[in-house]
Formats: sequence, structure tokens, C-alpha cells
Amino acid sequence: MKKIKLLALFLLFANLILGQNNSSFNLTFNHAALSVKEVNTSADFYKDVLNLKEITNRTKMDGIRWFSLGENKELHLISTLKENITINKAIHLALTTADFDNFIIALDKFNIMYSDWPGTAHKINIRADGIKQVFFQDPDGYWIEVNSVGQK
Repeated sequence: MKKIKLLALFLLFANLILGQNNSSFNLTFNHAALSVKEVNTSADFYKDVLNLKEITNRTKMDGIRWFSLGENKELHLISTLKENITINKAIHLALTTADFDNFIIALDKFNIMYSDWPGTAHKINIRADGIKQVFFQDPDGYWIEVNSVGQK
């Protein structure tokens, strides 16, 4: 009888421990950070070409600049680390615009070479669902996709 009580007590405590819900928190996207060679050159690209608004770098550290991606999402450019980065097109920042055609005109104005997913220069990719996409690189070689998901 003593063994049964101990087993019941053990099962009760095990259930309490294992039954605790560890999903009481929800994660949401906050920011992306890119390691860049020259922060001012990269910042000019994101400000001038992509028209992102620079926001306060709350770290107050030199070599770091922050930009708003809208909806309280941020992009941080960091030039304080000097390790080599391996970059390929599968790792990319994807942005959307409500005016895709004018964005393509802006890319042409800045002489930014863009392509479809396979890499055909100055060709717009059209996904199976009809969404238009182009891919191009920033001054550090990071791939950026801009698509028409935001177009009404």
C-alpha cells in the first residue's frame, strides 16, 4: 500500500512538472541585422535606394545604424565585426511595395542591376500566384527581394 501511495504521489508531481505549459510566451519578429563593411555606404543605399527611414540607434555605438521596416520592425546595419560572410540568394531580405512598377523605375534610376530568381538580368520574376518579384544586391552583396504582395 505504501508503494502505491508513493507511486501515486510521484505520478502527481510528474504530471504537474510535465504538464506545465512552456508556451506562455509568443515570439514576433523584431529586427534583422546585417554585418556590413562600411556602415555609411550601406546606410546610404538603404536610405536612398530603398527609401527606408533611419531611426535612432539605441545602442549609441559607432559603426551601427538602424532603419525602420514599418510596423515596429527594424533593420540594423553593423560594421563593428570584421569576419567574412558567405552570402547566397536563398538568404535574402524580402520587402513588398504597393507600387512595384515605380520601384522598378527607381532601381533603373540608381543603375541597380536586378534579376528574376534564376538570375536573368532586368527580368521580373512572376510567381505561380501572380506576384511579381525582383532580386538585387546591396553594396555588401546581401540579396534583397522586392515583391508586389503589397500592391492592391
